[in-house]
Amino acid sequence: MSQGLVTVTYIGATILFILSLGGLNHQETAQRGNIYGMVGMVAAILATVFSGAINTPSAHILLIIAMAIGTIIGIKLAQEVKMTQMPELVAILHSFVGLAAVLVGYVNLIAPEIEITGVEKTIHSVEIYLGVLIGAITFSGSIIAFGKLSGRIDGKPLLLPARHGLNLGLVILMIWLGKAFVVSQATGSGLLFLLLMTVIALGFGVHMVMTIGGADMPVVISMLNSYSGWAAAATGFMLANDLLIVTGALVGSSGAILSYIMCRAMNRNFISVIMGGFGTGSGDTLTPLTTSSGKVIAISAEESAQLLKVAKSVVIIPGYGMAVAHAQHTVYEITKLLREQNIKVRFAIHPVAGRMPGHMNVLLAEAKVPYDIVLEMDEINQDFPSTEVAIVIGANDIVNPSAQEDPNSPIGGMPVLEAWKAKTAIVLKRSMAAGYAGIDNPLFYKENTRMLFGDAKESLGAVLSYLHKSP
Repeated sequence: MSQGLVTVTYIGATILFILSLGGLNHQETAQRGNIYGMVGMVAAILATVFSGAINTPSAHILLIIAMAIGTIIGIKLAQEVKMTQMPELVAILHSFVGLAAVLVGYVNLIAPEIEITGVEKTIHSVEIYLGVLIGAITFSGSIIAFGKLSGRIDGKPLLLPARHGLNLGLVILMIWLGKAFVVSQATGSGLLFLLLMTVIALGFGVHMVMTIGGADMPVVISMLNSYSGWAAAATGFMLANDLLIVTGALVGSSGAILSYIMCRAMNRNFISVIMGGFGTGSGDTLTPLTTSSGKVIAISAEESAQLLKVAKSVVIIPGYGMAVAHAQHTVYEITKLLREQNIKVRFAIHPVAGRMPGHMNVLLAEAKVPYDIVLEMDEINQDFPSTEVAIVIGANDIVNPSAQEDPNSPIGGMPVLEAWKAKTAIVLKRSMAAGYAGIDNPLFYKENTRMLFGDAKESLGAVLSYLHKSP
């Protein structure tokens, strides 16, 4: 394949990647966006394979074997992964990008394809150093995120004494090592400095994510997505591959923008998230059934069904508890039945509901919930005063009125879904456990709130049965 044809293919792949990102912006076009991305990636891979960069039969054989193994693993994961495991899958895939950047950096240092000198060598040394640095942080940070999301590592923030000073010291040391590496590369003796930096960067990535609590995990996912993009871009500079540079920059910048959106939705800034310390791991801090705010009023599945049966307007607020209980399909059946009875049903999605951006949207799409009744927080919040029944399914912090009523609360100022303004709020929870922020929720004790305790799928299944039985 001629170099001109390779360049044209790369341009086409870049356009497809941009269209893919645009498609992923909305549920109705997400599938099309995925297809654009897959077609673009196939085109990019084929153009690279036949570009002439791989020019020996043995290299082609190794490449085919590696691609076959990766394809088999990818298909198997796609077939077997549960929707509740998507956040941890995304985290572990980010780690692969980081590891690839580290390995490419070392290969470029130890066995360069061409010898360069002067200013070009200095620039290339900076590329290698930054690529390995970003890749190492992405790799170790993603591994820890995977461990936290999968429950293999405690999700509570690890708050070491003088942790901020430790982070600052590590950053300064890595900058010094970078200068020493670039200077020593003039004589070809920079491997030791690169190795030292890699070890420090791996430790920095571990410590950075360990200090982040469960309430901030959606930001962690988008942050690591951004890091993986910049790692890919750095790899592109090392390999002089324009497509990798462009696509890496696309992923890196879009991930950074998404991180900003997540932080804004939580009324937190990016630096405070990185500093860590907000939120518990499993949300298992129990609170009593009575507080100074009032008493909890329990409700049965049959009573819940009766409230829904006579309502004219219903808003459903899904949370991570719905994902854990695999209740999205039952939710759809209830939605379908209510809509057939001319009851207005809509879904309210908070930007940080679940464990990753868009988690609830994906679950509802899987259950075939119509896209047009799934609304973002800003679109539906003003409608709660005219809503007769708001159903909160396994959500906690995103419906906590403390965010508005208590400026001293850890989530004070955080935009939330105002479920308490509905005529009746039905909250489905297993227990009175706190959410990932580790604080009590006054919503549970309000006079218009009813608590339906138990597994969300079982409780909603019972509600659905009573709805069918009701005249």
